[in-house]
Amino acid sequence: MRLEKKATVVSTSVAGLLVLIKMTVGILSGSIAVLASAIDSFLDLTVSLFNYFALNSAEKDPDDQFHYGRSKIEPLAAVIEGVVISSSALFILYEALVKITHPREMSHMSESITVMIVSFIITAFLVAFLNFVAKKTKNMVIKADALHYKTDLFSNGAVLIALVLISYTAEELIDPILGVGIAIYMIYSAIPIIKEGVLMLLDAALPQEDIDRIIETIHSEPMITDYHFLQTREAGSNIFISVHTVFNVSISLYDAHLIADNVEANIKALFKDKIVHTLIHMDPYDDSIINGIEDGH
Repeated sequence: MRLEKKATVVSTSVAGLLVLIKMTVGILSGSIAVLASAIDSFLDLTVSLFNYFALNSAEKDPDDQFHYGRSKIEPLAAVIEGVVISSSALFILYEALVKITHPREMSHMSESITVMIVSFIITAFLVAFLNFVAKKTKNMVIKADALHYKTDLFSNGAVLIALVLISYTAEELIDPILGVGIAIYMIYSAIPIIKEGVLMLLDAALPQEDIDRIIETIHSEPMITDYHFLQTREAGSNIFISVHTVFNVSISLYDAHLIADNVEANIKALFKDKIVHTLIHMDPYDDSIINGIEDGH
């Protein structure tokens, strides 16, 4: 099993455990903050399950229906995860506002505090593990999952502090006010996840620093006199690169092909943690004008 899939199994198991204990204490105590955290953990469970099946589908080989594979399932999963986070945040915001206008007395404070301490510790270990996997694999789904649980870590810490303050001050307005803060933070955290996923679904080009490295690799080959029509895009763990390279008209097709193979290998070496698909077109002259490309590069 791939490390990414193992990570989703771990996150799903942890989310299931947190849902059970938070929901029980949240209902008994009447705390909006704890209940909000329980709802968020339930959504975590749903998203982690979806991420597992998304990764399982994304790694399938290309077939007659999907010639380029299913790698775009990964950014799609990230967008869905971002939308789920935003939706849960809006629900938490609604519940918090209702409690501000219609206060409800809280109970079982010691149990609530204990649950949030346990949740904070468990989530901290999970975030550290997911961050490790995300850095090692550079997988977008795991990166989104790590960010998602990082928001949980902050919210769990905030809820814990609020419960302690309420137990000492008896000021229960702290609970819904904190709920509003958590909701705003969740929406703020979801925006980058949604943005990155949408850009990938729209076939946005690689970051400029990556494009510059590709250009430098092409220029490092002295037999290539020029290049044009460089196109890049990313889909999950896959990177697609195509470029027209210009050779001297006297070079043999065999030699040009060997050089193109070498350039292809060097480009793939730039992205060791990705699956790189390169398409190098070999031209005996600059045909950018013929192909309707105004900018030669």
